[in-house]
Amino acid sequence: MTLTALTENTHAQTADQTLITRGEYLARAGDCAGCHTAPNGGAPFAGGLGMASPFGTIVSSNITPDKQHGIGEYTYADFARTLREGIARGGKHLYPAMPYPSFSKIDDNDMQALYAYFMLGVAPVSKAPPPTRLPFPFNQRWALAFWNLAFAPNEAYAPHPEHDAQWNRGAYLVQSLGHCGACHTPRGPAYEEHGYTESSEHYLTGGVNDHWFAPNLTGDAGSGLGRVHEEEIAAFLKSGHGGGLVTFGSMVQVVEDSAQYMNDDDLHAIAHYLKSLPPQRASGAYVPQSLAARQTTAAARTGNIERPGAGIYLSFCAKCHGPEGEGKPQKYPKLAGNPAVLSADTTSLMRLTVEGGNSPDTRQGPPRENMPAYADKLTNTEMAQVLTFIRTTWGNNASPVTTRDVKQLRADIHK
Repeated sequence: MTLTALTENTHAQTADQTLITRGEYLARAGDCAGCHTAPNGGAPFAGGLGMASPFGTIVSSNITPDKQHGIGEYTYADFARTLREGIARGGKHLYPAMPYPSFSKIDDNDMQALYAYFMLGVAPVSKAPPPTRLPFPFNQRWALAFWNLAFAPNEAYAPHPEHDAQWNRGAYLVQSLGHCGACHTPRGPAYEEHGYTESSEHYLTGGVNDHWFAPNLTGDAGSGLGRVHEEEIAAFLKSGHGGGLVTFGSMVQVVEDSAQYMNDDDLHAIAHYLKSLPPQRASGAYVPQSLAARQTTAAARTGNIERPGAGIYLSFCAKCHGPEGEGKPQKYPKLAGNPAVLSADTTSLMRLTVEGGNSPDTRQGPPRENMPAYADKLTNTEMAQVLTFIRTTWGNNASPVTTRDVKQLRADIHK
């Protein structure tokens, strides 16, 4: 080999490695492993995770470069069509649990990097995940062609010239690779998202998936991000803690597997974009200096039996969350003014009370903390009372939780 040929080959290898490394970063940003890795020690990207949907459980596919069970035979065109249109090699339609309506916005450079990573940077796994078996008529995948025509956008992200580069970077990440709307945007009866960009008044206003409510990310001062600063949002994504808030539910996995690995510029771009969204779907309020706030704070300190739930809070909750709902920085979330507490949808609050939860374990964050389950400690009525107390104390002003609400949630999650 001549010196010129050797130099060209070295440059080509360097370019390939740079592309693979870039693709690995983008795969992290898209949290591909989160859905395509089976729980309890499944091989990365080998599929097998069951995802709940209104139509049944959808099992994720093997996206390693294995040629028999994975995507090893995919050309770049096959790969790009799968991500952007939800049509796998051979013409098989994918269910929209795979967020291809969002991935349609991925630009060509990022798509090339992702392809390089999955073909050259991921170890092939020769394993077929269990097939998805939905009942009729949802097992008729051909019908998804009509779903796509009706509901799925299919165009790359176009920068908005009226906004700066940071805003556009944040919008691109949120709307494409981050596919934040897949959880945080409400869905219609056909499982379609009510909007894919900020042009929709429903976009990122909160949605329920697998019995978790993903909160409102618009500027609403009650249940949204109106009182959360950009720096706090970026910290929340990096470590799971920010502004007295702590990640919970399915977002724990997103922070652990995806957001914590993103660079600070991208995290701040996401925060910058989210803070630009106007208030939508207002719910709840926080008025900490009101007379009602002072009166209820006193009840929380004394466990006043005249206020249902006060004694329960003092006995079971105040040790971690504080008598004034102030929480403990870098350990337990505040409850006073917490947007998730003020949300009109109480699904996540009830589920956390029933089965407990934990904060994320990240490289730069504090140690993981666990919240105990109260399914065997409190009755449905007691759970409703303490949650109502939390939602109406320290200046929080949100609708009550009923015993029926708790009973229905527990039936839904079989707890």
